Amino acid sequence: MTARFGYTLMTEQSGARDLVRYAVAAEEIGFDFEVSSDHYSPWLTSQGHAPYAWSVLGAVAHATSAVELMTYVTCPTMRYHPAVVAQKSATLQDLSEGRFTLGLGSGENLNEHVVGEGWPAVSARQDMLVEAIHIIRALHTGELTTWEGEYFRVDSARIWDAPESGVPIAVAVSGEKSIDLFAPLADHAIAVQPDGDAIQKWDSVHDGASRKIGQMPISWDPDEKTAIARAHDQFRWFAGGWAVNADLPTPAGFEAASQFVRPEDVAEAIPCGPDLDKIVAGVKEYLDAGFTDVALVQVGDDGQSRFLDEAAGPLLEALREL
Repeated sequence: MTARFGYTLMTEQSGARDLVRYAVAAEEIGFDFEVSSDHYSPWLTSQGHAPYAWSVLGAVAHATSAVELMTYVTCPTMRYHPAVVAQKSATLQDLSEGRFTLGLGSGENLNEHVVGEGWPAVSARQDMLVEAIHIIRALHTGELTTWEGEYFRVDSARIWDAPESGVPIAVAVSGEKSIDLFAPLADHAIAVQPDGDAIQKWDSVHDGASRKIGQMPISWDPDEKTAIARAHDQFRWFAGGWAVNADLPTPAGFEAASQFVRPEDVAEAIPCGPDLDKIVAGVKEYLDAGFTDVALVQVGDDGQSRFLDEAAGPLLEALREL
């Protein structure tokens, strides 16, 4: 399977109109797919944005013509009821003429606590996601659906504009238990660490036929010091790892948790500066681990246009040589 490279629409760091503009430019440059985060809050106050991802993706679907689109990722259990996720993902599949993949995950407290329903333990969140996937699959058939489970009820619901080809579902996984739960239910895997053992376990269920979609942050800039400072300001939350990131409730919490993260710590974790070879080496770790797709996150809104204009084209050429 030929490796594919994506561009991330980072809703935490850019406004809606800018995201659409970046999406169009990314397609023109030659990215294979585009993924969008789905947040109610930014990770850090300095990021400063959180537009509604589904409105942005609808506009992107209309403004682009060939690039594939994906949520990376939507939590279909608290802020959104799975019946609503089924409807809007079907609509986006229609708008994009079959270019959309629904990326799902068990969510973060940061985004889901806003509806006032509390924050369940991880085992409950995963069980809720399993139930939600079953509901979404049932509704995507276009058939009248009634469902009563442990966490959700659906009463005589039908997706009237269900796409004939359905909507592929990718699920975020991070360990053996989550792979055991979700590999039989999902079409594709999402993961943010180049863990070859996890990919091998996933492939044992799918016979290597599914996509494994990773994501890697970068901070490209002609000046390395500027790139490191931007990454530290905007992305130091990344150093906490998902065991921490899933449970903190507010940007203030992430500010406190990351206050001792130094610029040099961020520079060790994220390729920073003009060196494209450093980025290529990072992506190669994902490909060597068995990933088929890698989406890049260019850190910071202020460097986005210059990255797309100056670096993205040569970077894609170098990546495709892999």
